[in-house]
Amino acid sequence: ALFSALGKAPQIEFIDMPHHIQDKYQYFTEAEMSNLRSAGYVAPFTSLEAGISDYVSKFLATNDPYL
Repeated sequence: ALFSALGKAPQIEFIDMPHHIQDKYQYFTEAEMSNLRSAGYVAPFTSLEAGISDYVSKFLATNDPYL
């Protein structure tokens, strides 16, 4: 998503997790949204791609990304 937002071709090199830190690192994360929905939240979620594109274009690609 980031490469797409920047208009660049992906160049990613995957490196296996070192065995000695595998049990200390959160390797997979996934949100369970059913509790939020059951509490009454009905608004649509922003996709990862749309969120990154918005962040890059409105903040990182500006003259002063801190404003």
